[in-house]
Amino acid sequence: MEIWDAYNKHFEKLEGMSLIRGEPIPEGIYHLVSDIIVRHTDGDYLLMQRDSRKHHGGMWEATAGGSAIQGEGPCACAVRELQEETGIESDDLAEVGRVVNEHNCTIYVEFLCVTNCAKDAVVLQEGETSAYKWVTRDELISMKKDELVTERMQGLIDELKSAKIT
Repeated sequence: MEIWDAYNKHFEKLEGMSLIRGEPIPEGIYHLVSDIIVRHTDGDYLLMQRDSRKHHGGMWEATAGGSAIQGEGPCACAVRELQEETGIESDDLAEVGRVVNEHNCTIYVEFLCVTNCAKDAVVLQEGETSAYKWVTRDELISMKKDELVTERMQGLIDELKSAKIT
């Protein structure tokens, strides 16, 4: 059982309240998800393909990431999720944005990780990802909407286009 901290929409932790993955989240309550955009020092971006058994299976994600477990802040969550989903170990992360998604009761904290890891050393997470690829900025921003997982990913790509993320 995975337990999460509960937050209000202003990113304030609600003391004494916990959420359990898979159980309904009460209205006005949110859980925390950290997403990490990975850019190599040569300028390429890492894309991860979702396992075919998952929701949106086979589609590409421009981020690694996942839910923060109870007691874990956004940066610690990002470091853990980055390592679990890619094998990349780094705590050199810069927060680049926050998005509150009312529909799925989630606060997304978005990070950028710039790494010089060996490009062929990315490790896939069983049951989560089935492939990876490094793409140039131009390739990433020209991807079709039906190739990327969510509208939120499209928002990140739009930020790249407008050079808000460099």
